[in-house]
Amino acid sequence: MKIKFWGVRGSIATPGPTTLRHGGNTTCIEIRTDSNALIILDAGTGIHPLALSLFPELPITAHLFITHTHWDHIQGLPFFIPNFIPGNTLKIFGAFDPIDQRDIREVLTGQLQYCYFPVREAELKARIEYHTLRERETVQVADATVTNLLMNHPVLNYGYRIDCNGKSVVFTGDHEHLYNIYAPEDPEYAEYAGHIEQRNEAIVAFMRGVDVLIADTSYIVSDYPAKKGWGHGTFDGNIALARQAGVKRLCFTHHEPTRSDDAVERVCQESLARHPREAGDPEYLLAREGLVIEV
Repeated sequence: MKIKFWGVRGSIATPGPTTLRHGGNTTCIEIRTDSNALIILDAGTGIHPLALSLFPELPITAHLFITHTHWDHIQGLPFFIPNFIPGNTLKIFGAFDPIDQRDIREVLTGQLQYCYFPVREAELKARIEYHTLRERETVQVADATVTNLLMNHPVLNYGYRIDCNGKSVVFTGDHEHLYNIYAPEDPEYAEYAGHIEQRNEAIVAFMRGVDVLIADTSYIVSDYPAKKGWGHGTFDGNIALARQAGVKRLCFTHHEPTRSDDAVERVCQESLARHPREAGDPEYLLAREGLVIEV
């Protein structure tokens, strides 16, 4: 498989001179299976340059897996150019919204209302299919299988695992490491601790031994207390998770939008310095637009 990053920022796109090395687009990852089937993870602003790169291959069939529907993960979708061209097919997969009781089509077509975007869904020329996923449901995409697991974020968020011919990739989407919301003296504390243990075991099993773990790493230890509950991970937490799961490569992404490239690189190195390498540790990578990983 081949993985290519088209957007690595979190929360809001950050174009400008301080983000030239890692890029300012929000989350979008391209995965090509061994048979060259196209899988796209999330549709942040990075999906627009991805779309432009696909012109030589038209017509295409693309499989888009949405981790969750916060703006920075879907706002590029109306600008996915193949949707405007007959002969292309886009298959969109995502979760049911339990709060508003809407399936993935109802959620995504909301941004194609005329008051938000000048082209309505009915005017798109490509074939667009919507598939609302249940947790742990498996989807076959050519020679790859895609499975999902519920992660920890303020809105329902699926992490995705792609397996192809013995190789594997996991993308967490937005994920904050679980913590007990009760105080130790609260009667609910012990029960919730058991729930956390079960969820953590499921998450570790989901990514056990994968070739590449792509993890939401928005924060560092010092700024996490002010961000607790916002639904994002830290460098230290992901290093510990990758070690526990025995992954081969850990790629940090979803960079905090207020950090320049220099700042992202500095806090990454500082975090790694707190965790001297041990036998069996993964290779650590800092995501940037254009980075290609082959497994």
